[in-house]
Order: sequence, then C-alpha cells, then structure tokens
Amino acid sequence: MRFGWLSRNLMLLTVVSLAQDAASELLYPLLPILLTGVIGAAPLALGLIEGCAEAAAGFTKLFSGMASDRIGRKPFVVAGYSVAGVGKFFVVTATAWPLFFFGRVVDRIGKGLRSTPRDALIHDSVPQEHLGKAFGFHRAGDNLGAVIGPLLALGGLSILNGDVRKVAMWALIPAAISAGFTFFVKDKTRAEIRIEPKRPALGPLPAKLRRAISILVLIQLTNIPDALLLLRLHDIGFSTSGVVLAYVLFSAVTVVFAFPAGYLADRFSPHAIYSIGLVAFAIAYFTLGYTSNHVVAVLALALYGIFPALTDGVGKAWIGGLSEKNQRGKAQGAYQASMNFAVMGAGFWGGIFWTSKGQEWPLMIAAVGALLGALALLIENFRNRG
Repeated sequence: MRFGWLSRNLMLLTVVSLAQDAASELLYPLLPILLTGVIGAAPLALGLIEGCAEAAAGFTKLFSGMASDRIGRKPFVVAGYSVAGVGKFFVVTATAWPLFFFGRVVDRIGKGLRSTPRDALIHDSVPQEHLGKAFGFHRAGDNLGAVIGPLLALGGLSILNGDVRKVAMWALIPAAISAGFTFFVKDKTRAEIRIEPKRPALGPLPAKLRRAISILVLIQLTNIPDALLLLRLHDIGFSTSGVVLAYVLFSAVTVVFAFPAGYLADRFSPHAIYSIGLVAFAIAYFTLGYTSNHVVAVLALALYGIFPALTDGVGKAWIGGLSEKNQRGKAQGAYQASMNFAVMGAGFWGGIFWTSKGQEWPLMIAAVGALLGALALLIENFRNRG
C-alpha cells in the first residue's frame, strides 16, 4: 500500500485531534461527579447542560462549514481548538453550576467551530480516491485519544486520592498542546479564494448529496446516547472503574477497525461498510438489552466499538466524495450539524422510554432501527448501481 495520501496536514490534524480527545475523554467521565458531587448541583442540571451544549455545537457547525468555504479553513480550526481549551478551563475551575454551564457550552462551540472546517481541510489535503483511508486514519488517532484520556483519569484518581477537580485540571495540558499544533496547519483554500474570489457556491447542495445526508440522519435518530449504554452497565452491577474500563475497551476497538474501514470504503462501496457497522450496532444493542452477564456485556460493548469505526469516518468520506470542491465546508456542516440534532432527538426519545418502559425497550427499538437502516443503505447501493 502506498502512503502518498498521508499528507502533512492529515498527520498534523490527527495529532491535534488525538490530544484534544484525550483532554475531552479524560474530563467526560468526571463531569457528573464534578457537577453533582463537587459543585453540588442537582442531576437534572447535567441533562440540561449537555443538551444545550450539543445544540450549540450543532448550530455552530452549520455556520463554520459555510463560512470556511468563503474565508478559508485554518482560522476556524485554530479558533475552534483554542476556544475548546478555554471552555475546559471554566469547567474544571467552576465553583457554581452556571459557570460550569458556560464552560461546557463554550467547549462545544469550539467543537462546532473546528469540526466541519477541519474535515473539509482533510478533504482538501488528500486525493479523492483516498478519502476513506484519510478519514479512517484520522478517526483512529481521534479514538486513540479516547483510550488515553480515561486511562489518565483512572491513574490520576489513584495518584491524587480521588480528588476529582485536580484530576480534571490535567485535561488542560493536552487541550493546550492540541491548540498549539493547529498553527502549523497549511490552508491552500485561502490562497485559492484570493485568486478566485467568487469560488464559494451559494446554491443548494446536489440532490444526491442531500439524499445521502437525509438517509444517514434518519438512521442516526435510532442511535441513543452512549451514556445510556454505560448506565446500563452500571445498572447490571459494574463498578465506576469497571464502566470506565469498558468504555476504554470500546474506544480501543474503534481504533483498531477505523483505518481498515476507511480502506475498504475506498475499495468498495461506503454503503456496504456503513451497513456492516449498523449490523454490529444492532447485535450489540440486542445483547445489552437482554444480558446481565458481565462478560457478555463487555463483549457486546466491544462489538459496538466496531459501529463508530465503520460509520464515523466512512460517513464523512462519503459526504466529502459527493460534495463539490467549493462546497466542502457547507456539505460537512449540513451533514454533521444534522447528525448532532439527530443525536439530540435520539437522546430525547431514548430517555423517555428508558424512564417509562425500562431499559430493554429503547435498546430493542434502536437495534431494529439500525437493521432497517442497514437494509435501506443496501437498497440505495443497488439503486445507484442500477
């Protein structure tokens, strides 16, 4: 396999994402304890804060993607990672829930600012026929950070005798490293815009692209938040450390499969690879819905780790491959923002069913939805070939 697709920008942005994800995933398992145990807020505040933070990220992705087509990608990448670091600072130093709320929203605004321009910049830096490998490589690095972060949190809690705030402050170090590396990224889009000022397209996205986004967003509506899966583990008897370690295993599986998934998406159809990921999703959810055996539950969560590996990077590469050069940011923004709002919707119905019907029902509904989504993608694949 030749590695001409492994551009300088791709390697830099992968390191940037790895460091940022290490910071985010070090902090994420500590957020409930920090907010309810250290600050003393009610559990309801956590749901409100996370919902508003995801909404802020979704709206910001729409803006940043389109704006990066007009003025370039790098300003948004630098600002996004820097703003996220500022948000994390407010979170780990907050002494009252409104300041914690502000920090989380700022952190997610930073994610919204950077995500779609970064993915468009990866597309700009890699030949079209290697998009799957490029996004798979980036996703693997991103998830490696998701493995490192929780392990650092567990080590910190042991070293610092369970001092959650001090451990949370460790997240500021990789966040600062991440922001610093963004200044070395090259953005040829800005030079092209200076030469061709009318380059950004103001018209609608192509019909084929809009159809792909619609299908993927409908499928995403079945994907209830991962936090509920971790809650399921806790409810069947896992300790807090056991839940965190299971989450690490989930992320490690995603690291292993992310690049091969991108490679196969380049060789074959992204529809097929995405469908396989949905099947893994369905089997894992069915299993987690019925089992109380810890070994089986861990194996199911490990299987679930294949799902993001076969869908996240593949989905971005798929959308990128259908977008025009002068609409790459807009296309990624429309796709990723829509997926954000779909996750919010899935969290809403999943939470209602989880509370009123028991844990099995939302897991079963999500599993059936994933299988139907896999079938829809395979039908769409045959339709495109016909």
